[in-house]
Amino acid sequence: MNYFYEGSQWSNQIKSQTNKRDIMDFKTLMSTRYSVRKYQPEILTKELINEVLEAGRMAPTAVNKQPFIFVVVNDPKKLKQLQEAYPRDWFKQAPQVIVVCGDHKTAWKRSVDGKDHTDIDLAIATDHMTLRATELGLGTCWVCNFDPAKVSKTLNLPGHLEPAVLLPIGRPEEVEVPQKNRKSLSELVVFNGY
Repeated sequence: MNYFYEGSQWSNQIKSQTNKRDIMDFKTLMSTRYSVRKYQPEILTKELINEVLEAGRMAPTAVNKQPFIFVVVNDPKKLKQLQEAYPRDWFKQAPQVIVVCGDHKTAWKRSVDGKDHTDIDLAIATDHMTLRATELGLGTCWVCNFDPAKVSKTLNLPGHLEPAVLLPIGRPEEVEVPQKNRKSLSELVVFNGY
C-alpha cells in the first residue's frame, strides 16, 4: 500500500524525488544535524520546502491538537523586516525562513494544572523539520532570541498565534559538520527518581 498526504512525496515506501540514496539512518541523521549559520543564496523549490513542512505536519502532538502554523517567508521585503526582529549578520544570509507559530487556542491543556502544551508540540514539529532538512542536504538553525512583536507585525499574525521559532533554511555554504559537545548520559539520566 502507498499512502500520500496532500500531494506530498512521502509514502510508506520511499517514493519521492529524493531517492533512497538520500535516506540516512537515524543515528547518522542526529549526529549530522547542526546549526547552520552560512547559507547559499538559492531559494529552495516549493517541493523541497513542502518535504520539510510535511515532516513538521507529521509530528506527534498532545491529543493530536497540532497547535501550530508554519509561515514560510521568502519574499525579500518580508525577510528584511524579519531581520529587524533578529538583527544578526548571519541571519541576513538565509534565503528563506520558516516561522513556527504556536496556536494557544487549539493547544491541549492538562486538566490537573492547566499546562499549555503548545511549546512542547511546536518544538517536536520544529525538530522533525530540522531533521528532514538535514536528510535532504539542507541546513537550519533554531532561533528563539528575537522580538516576537516585530515578527507578529511583519506577518500580520492574529493575536492567538505566537511566533515561537524562526527557522532559517537553505543549502549550507559549508558542509563540514562541527564537533558536538554534549553531556554524557551519566550526567543526564537517573533511574527511578532522585
